[in-house]
Amino acid sequence: MADIQEDNRLGRFLKDRRAKLDPAAFGIPLTRRRTPGLRREEVAQRANVSVTWYTWLEQGRGGAPSADVLDRVSKALMLTDVEREHLYLIGLGRAPDVRYQPQQGVSPRLQNILDALEQTPAMIRTHTWDVVAWNRASSAVLTDYASLPPGERNILRLIFSDPRVRNIQADWESVARFVVGAFRADVVRAGAAYETTTLVEELCQLSQDFERLWKDHDVLATDDLTKRLKHPVAGWMSLECSTFAVDGRADLAMMVYHPASAEDREKVRALIDAQHTARSSASRD
Repeated sequence: MADIQEDNRLGRFLKDRRAKLDPAAFGIPLTRRRTPGLRREEVAQRANVSVTWYTWLEQGRGGAPSADVLDRVSKALMLTDVEREHLYLIGLGRAPDVRYQPQQGVSPRLQNILDALEQTPAMIRTHTWDVVAWNRASSAVLTDYASLPPGERNILRLIFSDPRVRNIQADWESVARFVVGAFRADVVRAGAAYETTTLVEELCQLSQDFERLWKDHDVLATDDLTKRLKHPVAGWMSLECSTFAVDGRADLAMMVYHPASAEDREKVRALIDAQHTARSSASRD
């Protein structure tokens, strides 16, 4: 039988995190300390658990800890979100429940990624489908989000209230049903059902179609799909839509609309050039 210490990943992780903490940061005197970091009794006190229980936890004794204990130990050890998730995975074999975090915008690096997709419309949306970043191709082909007030840069509001957005969809009903079902799944995944109650109520008052689809309780995944549009200038075009998670930001997702053919790519390029020309002319006037 393998030594219990060889399998005690939880205990080794806790001991390592404990050793990396600076006692001075917690107002603890540094005199007469033989080991680095916090002592077991100090972590136990910060986590509001008994010293015996915490000692057993590090030693791999006493059975699996509860989620509540892991949360308290996580706070006591000042773990990051990634470290807290790792603690849950090795302690309970599952990830922790999602903790809702309000949007914080996007980093310059993430915006640079969008801008690098010069001829591919792309945007960053939150779990409530607010668009918080986009590139030039997205503005030229889909929606010029810069021209909208921040509160109106919401895909759901545009789909259900903007006639232009509705009219360019080849099959608006399918698009609307997909958006509502994916939105419902995103809200629950982000742990933000309570925080989005006001938005749902507003959309129900804004659109009978949204209210009808919301009451269907469909839940859909944001799988790859092909979006067919009838652009008022470029005519019909097809875009292959893919959604990607943003590493380290559970509240964000990247939506990329890649032109499906060489003809579609040419149409996207022409729209970008036309928008650039129009803006240059306006700036000179």
